[in-house]
Amino acid sequence: MSQHDFTEDTLLHSHSRTREQEPPLFKVVLMNDDFTPMEFVVDVLMSFFNKNIEDATKIMLNVHHKGFGICGVYSREIAETKVIQVNRHARTNQHPLKCRMEQN
Repeated sequence: MSQHDFTEDTLLHSHSRTREQEPPLFKVVLMNDDFTPMEFVVDVLMSFFNKNIEDATKIMLNVHHKGFGICGVYSREIAETKVIQVNRHARTNQHPLKCRMEQN
């Protein structure tokens, strides 16, 4: 066998190693605090995450009862942007609501 003879298995194995991996995804999470009004959290979820009133309310209740709520899963750049926007909006409105991202 010459060095240029390849079997189908060799080609498939070689191809699977070089295939690009999907970029990691990140969860955007709202954290509970004792001061931010529930209505403000619902508004944030509807405004920044395009949630309808029912989904926004469910996530807000998770934030309230579990201490956090997952707003969505995004690429790194989108997650970073949403975190910055939400945190800036909360501070502008004088609420201590915190938003962060976690690798999925």
